[in-house]
Amino acid sequence: MTETNGFMEAALEEARAAGGRGEVPIGAVVVHEGSIVARAGNETRALRDITAHAEILAIRRAAETIGDERLSGADLYVTLEPCTMCAAAISFARIRRLYYGAEDPKGGGVDNGVRFYRQPTCHHVPEVYSGIAEMESAEILRGFFRDRRESH
Repeated sequence: MTETNGFMEAALEEARAAGGRGEVPIGAVVVHEGSIVARAGNETRALRDITAHAEILAIRRAAETIGDERLSGADLYVTLEPCTMCAAAISFARIRRLYYGAEDPKGGGVDNGVRFYRQPTCHHVPEVYSGIAEMESAEILRGFFRDRRESH
């Protein structure tokens, strides 16, 4: 268990499951009022949908569960720094806090890349906490890509 009451562990479980399905192993959970209301791993290959990132799917599922497209008061735990698309969705959903594991210097959009939340056009900025279970998050990704390189 991590220092986040098991919420990041649940996201890590989703990442491992995604990797087991051949998806890039990223997992996300949405927490509302102290409970997980949605969870997801990447499903871009299974759904043939480039927007089916773990964060987007978890946000969609949480909105359906809660019955509102605005997730004010909800927190998102994700194993990798969100890309710009996901950072925008997090903002538009009005997520209260974002907790993420590993940084993504090549594809991240929060603390790397466009730094979406620092742009004047960003209307809602969640509190951001990085480095949560960072080593484990990064190792899941490294192992996945190492195994793919070795098998091809």
